[in-house]
Amino acid sequence: MSYTLIHNIEEHKYEYHIDGQIAYISYDDQNGKMHLTHTIVPDELSGKGLAKVLLEDVLEQIKKDGKKAVAKCTYIVKYLEKNPEKIDLFA
Repeated sequence: MSYTLIHNIEEHKYEYHIDGQIAYISYDDQNGKMHLTHTIVPDELSGKGLAKVLLEDVLEQIKKDGKKAVAKCTYIVKYLEKNPEKIDLFA
């Protein structure tokens, strides 16, 4: 599956819009350190690995922007524990 990542700057979110639903990761940009604070996938879209795909797209965008991620939500902390090779994307 491929989705288009939308950077909703006004609401401080990275989003996927799928079938009338919005999955998103919210953030707080602190001097180029993107504190990823919440990962939300609506029930209608859950169970399909969407959170992981969304997070990996967000991490790629943060990298392209020359910034670093900071894991502030439990999902992202667990992702990093399972994927230690991604540590270079985090501050």
